[in-house]
Order: sequence, then C-alpha cells, then structure tokens
Amino acid sequence: MTTAGPSPSLRPGDPEETAAALTRGAGDESPKAPGEGAPAGKGRPGRGGADSGGGRTLNVFSQAFLALWAVMAAGPLLWAVMNSFKSSGAILEDPWSLPSKLHWDNWSFAWNQANIGQYTINSAIVVLGSVVGTMLLGSMVAYVLARYDFPGNRVIYFLFVGGMAFPIIVALVPLFFVMKNFALLDTYHGLILVYIAYSLPFTVFFMAAFFRTLPTSIAEAAEIDGASHSAIFFRVMLPMAKPGLISVGIFNFLGQWNQYLIPQVVHVGDPDKYVLTQGLANLAAQTGYRGNWGGLFAGLTLAVLPILVVYVVFQRQVQAGLTAGALK
Repeated sequence: MTTAGPSPSLRPGDPEETAAALTRGAGDESPKAPGEGAPAGKGRPGRGGADSGGGRTLNVFSQAFLALWAVMAAGPLLWAVMNSFKSSGAILEDPWSLPSKLHWDNWSFAWNQANIGQYTINSAIVVLGSVVGTMLLGSMVAYVLARYDFPGNRVIYFLFVGGMAFPIIVALVPLFFVMKNFALLDTYHGLILVYIAYSLPFTVFFMAAFFRTLPTSIAEAAEIDGASHSAIFFRVMLPMAKPGLISVGIFNFLGQWNQYLIPQVVHVGDPDKYVLTQGLANLAAQTGYRGNWGGLFAGLTLAVLPILVVYVVFQRQVQAGLTAGALK
C-alpha cells in the first residue's frame, strides 16, 4: 500500500494551516450546483421568478373571468331594476338609458293590478310547506340509508339517485291524471306533495353523503346512555347536520320557487291560486297587448328579491355545508 505524502504547499509541523488547506481542498473537490459561485445576476435564473410570472398571469386571467361572470350574472338584474322605474315609452325609446324620473306606479301596478302580491303569497305558502316536508322526510331517509345496513339498502339508495335523472316533463301527463283522481288539483297541499316528491331524490343523495361524514362515536355514546333511535336522530345527528340541511334547503327553495312546469299542470283552474311563475307568465302575455313594460320589469324584480334575500342571509351557511364533507 502506498501512502500519499504531504502536499508540497504545506509546511510540516503547522497543523492549523494543514487543516485549513485540507478543508479548502475538500470543498473544491465537491460538485458545485449549477450557477454556484457565479457573480450575482449572471447565474441561471431561479424558478421563483418564472413561477411568480405564471402566477400573476393566471391571477389576471382568473380575475378577468370572474369580472366577466359577475357582469353576465348581475347585468340582467340591474337592467331589469333600472327599467322598472321607467315608463314604457322610455324603455322602447332607449332601453339602456338611466331613468330620468322614477315611476313608482310600475311597482304598484305589478303588486296590486297584476296580482304579483297574491302570487308571491301563494308561492311562499307552497314553497315553505314543501321545503319543510322535503327536508324532514329527506333527512330521515338519508340517515337510515347512510347509517343502517339492511337488505335492499343499496337498491333503495340507487332508486333515489336514479330519480334525479328522470325528466319531469315525461311525468306531466300521468301526474295530471293522478292528481285529478285524488282530487288534488288546484290545491295548496296537492302542489306541496308534488314538490316534495320532486325534490326528494336530490335531498336524499346529498344528505346521505353528508351523514356518512359525521362521527359515529357521539351517536354510540347516546345509545349507551339509553337514547332511542329517534332521539339520537332528532337530538344528536340532525343538529350536527345543520350545515348540510341549510345548503340543500336553499337549493330546494330556489328550485321550487322557480318551478314553472309543475304548477302549469297542477294549478290550471283557479287563477287565484297561481304561483309566482304563472303570474309572471300571465303578466308577460298581458304586457304584449297593453304595452306596460315598466310594470313587467317591476314584477320581475319583485320575483327575484326573495331569492336574493335568502342567498345573502344564508351565504356563509351554504359555503360551510358544501365544504364540510371535504374538510372532514
């Protein structure tokens, strides 16, 4: 074995200089990273600058898209509100101009003479009863399907899921004869039952997935303490599912408030029991002959206001309900 001698540049007997030289030599022999040791500004450009540029470009595009989406969503509403304060002649002359004078008589015409007030009350009665019934029955069914194993569990669940894909227009003619045979035409409770049946598939699908994310330890502790199944559901699990209940409740409210086809089949004989969508359709037909476009825009604004109020009040609850399962 051959032993390497000391480096010529080192003086024997100087341990400090020997250690320093060896340290420098080891550092020189180690591979350098690309751009290491180069003067500032002359090395390879770091990835942070490129990422920052790409991030800024993406932010610009995303903000531009959101601004365009906001204009598309809020523009028609603002346009309808603006025209609701203008006369019919001013709307036909320049529909995009601001009102030179506020015509509050358009709102009084829509509320009183066009019966938008009565139609709004009818819709409120029907939608309130149907939303409460849908949430109660849907949450009970979803809880049983999500928490209990029994023969036919998956079959029943997929039947509800399949109901979401069933087009309502296919069932309109059979629905009319069923409602006629049960003497439920032109009644509030008849339309409420139809709305509940129409909204149950989505409610069961949404709430079943939500109940599966809730912890079972609390329910097991309540069962050990002697609570019955109904007590566990109403006093333990249902309060824990409040975010999901609010979210799906708002979706059901929006869908039932804007429903047009079903009332056209169930409420056909008594105009005093028309819901808001039917009243707006009648107002639009009358406007084509009378030319009261300001009253039509006022009626449209009155129909949209409850939806905006509900969404603004429960906006945080909707977002919490949609993200609760993901955060779990």
